[in-house]
Amino acid sequence: MAKKKLRVGLIGYGFMGRTHANAYKSVGNFFESGHEPELTAVCARDGTRAKAFAEQWGVKSVETDWRKIVARDDIDLIDIASPNDTHEEIAIAAANAGKMVACEKPLGRNAAESRAMVAAVEKAGVANMVWYNYRRVPAVTLAKQLIDEGRLGRIFHYRAKFLQDWTIASDLPQGGEGLWRLDKQVAGSGVTGDLLAHCIDTAMWLNGAIDSVSGMTETFIKERVHNVKGGVQKVTIDDASAFLARFANGSLATFEATRYARGHKALYTLEINGEHASIFWDLHDLHRLEFFDHKDEGRTRGWRSVHITDGDHPYMDRWWVPGLQIGYEHTFIHQVADFLKGLDEGKPAAPTFRDALATDLVTDAVLKSAETGRWERVA
Repeated sequence: MAKKKLRVGLIGYGFMGRTHANAYKSVGNFFESGHEPELTAVCARDGTRAKAFAEQWGVKSVETDWRKIVARDDIDLIDIASPNDTHEEIAIAAANAGKMVACEKPLGRNAAESRAMVAAVEKAGVANMVWYNYRRVPAVTLAKQLIDEGRLGRIFHYRAKFLQDWTIASDLPQGGEGLWRLDKQVAGSGVTGDLLAHCIDTAMWLNGAIDSVSGMTETFIKERVHNVKGGVQKVTIDDASAFLARFANGSLATFEATRYARGHKALYTLEINGEHASIFWDLHDLHRLEFFDHKDEGRTRGWRSVHITDGDHPYMDRWWVPGLQIGYEHTFIHQVADFLKGLDEGKPAAPTFRDALATDLVTDAVLKSAETGRWERVA
């Protein structure tokens, strides 16, 4: 049976653009679908570099104005891998043009932008997805299965942290390519909307809605040279963020993210404690799920390290023989595979824009709590 082409217009050629391009190019080699992705166009402001990207990744054409790529009749899916301040305008225009839309996280710079994006895709009735790729780590997906099966019983605690150290230097500038995450006008917030957004999305997928939060943030270096505005400018993003949370199911949580944890490049860990069992996962050892089951016989009861490589583990039947693991880039391939499956079956592939709005509502509440010093309800 002939496959239907899914003609992708990719906006952005940076780090995330490469992960997305690799996923579209690779998915058909490992997952079956009635749809076949095609990298039809890439769009970026720097035409020379966009052309080099297109040549490297086999993209058919290049644009330097995203409006042109949205207006093209030979594009089915607009994939937004550009900085956060571009997400809302591009997504709404794409939906209004009848295009499917995939968007990097966070969905919007704040919940107000995200609401507008949700309204646009739902009014247009177009397929949509947000790239919260850590849901597609096989070990994390297995954790979801175990929780849904009731293996942990009632959940008491959830704790997550995401630690980096790349912004400690006081002479690091803010703004512009590669450093726009330090500019609130572009990013929306600092680590709360960047790193903690990943933690929050995974947490709510695993453990349900968050009801209320109590947060604190800090900007350690108050001023930096701005690459775009020029001169020394005030830094208005959060360098570090931590908050307490109550889930709707009654469990308690702690979340922490910082770019000032010397020695950590991307330490993302989560732990869940239930009445019967506990789970622990570490991005640095992403192919393993640590599992403690109190029902085990007492003399040998203890934490077990489950190596997620067997064919009955999530996604792993599509990869190598048992014992051989996969990595970070495979999570994006899994996400494309699930999106294609959704198109085949006429079902949305989570997280949708509406799912991602829920995360932005939490991050908004955390930032508000950091300002008011009070517990804040999640809208």
